[in-house]
Amino acid sequence: MESDSRNVRLVKADLKNFDALIDLAPDEEGKNFVASNVYSLAEAYANVMSGRYAQPFGIYDGDTPVGFLMIGYDIVDEGDDPVKCPYIRNSYLIWRFMVDEKYLHQGYGKAAMKLILDFIRTFPAGPAEYCWITYEPENERARNLYRSFGFIEEPELPEGWDEIPALLKL
Repeated sequence: MESDSRNVRLVKADLKNFDALIDLAPDEEGKNFVASNVYSLAEAYANVMSGRYAQPFGIYDGDTPVGFLMIGYDIVDEGDDPVKCPYIRNSYLIWRFMVDEKYLHQGYGKAAMKLILDFIRTFPAGPAEYCWITYEPENERARNLYRSFGFIEEPELPEGWDEIPALLKL
């Protein structure tokens, strides 16, 4: 998948690029807000092996990896209450989203968000009404990016959650 305005594209994680994706890292501030890419790749693998949909991607500028993101579909974890959080059922989750510290503030986050939302709107794992994402309350950089794409914060944190869920109607 490629962006029209830049040479930004999303590349599915595979044996050819997973080492490069593992080497990407957020800046000091970002380290407080996102899991490591190695953990995310392991989590994707465990979910796929459990019959769930998880798809990690590298964010690339041409042939250079500049970031990482991961999506899931119908991700309901033990303890999640689909009655109180109906958006977690049959919906897409942008599970991870990070740009390497060397490539921040260059437009890669916005370009990648547009690409992943375009991909999600093809409904690769099934139909959905919503896409959702969570972030730490103090992560203003993430909040501003997601708001710029139309994500709306849920007014209440679900019980046991420490991250803010935000929803986008697809």
